[in-house]
Amino acid sequence: MLIKKTPGIPYSEITPEPLYRDRREFIRLAAAAAVGTAAAIRGETIEAQGSLPVIPNVRKSPLSTTEPQSTYKDFTTYNNYYEFGTGKDEPAVQAKSLKPRPWKLTIEGHVAKPGTFDVDEFIKSYTLEERIYRHRCVETWSAVVPWIGIPLADVIKRVEPTSMAKFVEFVTLYDPKQMPGVRSPILEWPYIEGLRLDEAKNPLAILAVGLYGQILPNQNGAPIRLVAPWKYGFKGGKSLVKIRFVDAQPRNTWQIQAPREYGFYANVNPTVDHPRWSQARERRLGEFLPRKTLMFNGYTDQVASLYTGLDLRKNF
Repeated sequence: MLIKKTPGIPYSEITPEPLYRDRREFIRLAAAAAVGTAAAIRGETIEAQGSLPVIPNVRKSPLSTTEPQSTYKDFTTYNNYYEFGTGKDEPAVQAKSLKPRPWKLTIEGHVAKPGTFDVDEFIKSYTLEERIYRHRCVETWSAVVPWIGIPLADVIKRVEPTSMAKFVEFVTLYDPKQMPGVRSPILEWPYIEGLRLDEAKNPLAILAVGLYGQILPNQNGAPIRLVAPWKYGFKGGKSLVKIRFVDAQPRNTWQIQAPREYGFYANVNPTVDHPRWSQARERRLGEFLPRKTLMFNGYTDQVASLYTGLDLRKNF
């Protein structure tokens, strides 16, 4: 069912209900559980089912998890991408209007080497890595995804931030012709996200350009997007057009829209409940039974030191 949104609508009516409240998804998972869970237990390799170009010469990363992967179909047909609709199934249909080539990416702000780059030439200038990451939505669903990407730290080193750079702001495409969702005032457009500079330099942070061996599908953020696997998924700005190095903390889109529910850091902290549901448990795509949510999505060893002395109940 489509719900018309108007300016000033309460935040409680904007974010879709969590997965466990979604009856249709509950039924779908129940039907798929016998097949999907059995395959996961057997540890079968899940092959890409898409028809997009394969990305060659990708290096495997030791940062990858060994957990069974979610299926390509599940992760590319159940998405949050409000530029193409608020329903989980809408982006896979509506995002066909996006034209991810040609594409320009601008890097600007407090850097010694700013520039605007053709995205394909930009990608070719780096060694790509496949990283199988746990991926956690701010709602109650999660996935394990084989991303292909560029270590964000490599990009940062290339552009040489000045001493003024304290944060990195990520700006996504705003184009009403290609993105029907932005014609609605449901959010403040364009979609903006941000990281502290030291977070952006963490080895886990990547600019993803593919998944499951292929280039990114439109609905998953083609042609280039942010992935920070220890944070909730809304931090991962899709279809990036600008990366800005700034001296003040950016106001990210969901923090502007619903500050009581979404903070700047968006670290996975299961001890802090969302105002409308618990974060203590999650349900992985393709599985029926929920599982315990891990602190920092299971990446405590890699990122906890970034937040020493920071109260992650207040700075959520």
